[in-house]
Amino acid sequence: MNRARALRPAVLAVLAAMLALAAGTASGIESDPLPVPQAGSRADAVRLYNDGVALLVARKFAEAQQKFEAALVHDEGLAEAHNNLAFALRMQGRHNFAASLSHYNRAIELKPGLAQAYMYRGVLFTQQGDKVRARQDLERLRQLDARLAADLERVIEGADEGQGRGGVAAQYDY
Repeated sequence: MNRARALRPAVLAVLAAMLALAAGTASGIESDPLPVPQAGSRADAVRLYNDGVALLVARKFAEAQQKFEAALVHDEGLAEAHNNLAFALRMQGRHNFAASLSHYNRAIELKPGLAQAYMYRGVLFTQQGDKVRARQDLERLRQLDARLAADLERVIEGADEGQGRGGVAAQYDY
């Protein structure tokens, strides 16, 4: 019981960080619809991507996954679709972590300046208990987006305080 009381401030800090990040995800750049080109395969991909974004914001992760996968059939080079597909997969559970990591890596390969991919991949690494790689993503993120870097740092610190793997913040809902 004393241990639970002692952890309460840490739990509250992690939950506050999670809420801040959840709010950022719903309105953040990576979740904004993209402008749709006039025609062609890219236009089809972007329309599907935008449909996936709407589903992601509505927290319909399995349906969003299907839209992002369909978008990538039309345009495999759409980094934002890889990033959001990775997020949708990760939010559906640990059994998707390997596929999620693959898509975060592809998003970064396609668009090395996509800060959100480093943020969410860092969260994934933290969930997997790989704090070394999470901190490497944090260092890169500090160069790209200070706000997201601060968010990722709070997630890593929360995991350091015992709230990461299997704890209250195990899913990192952002």
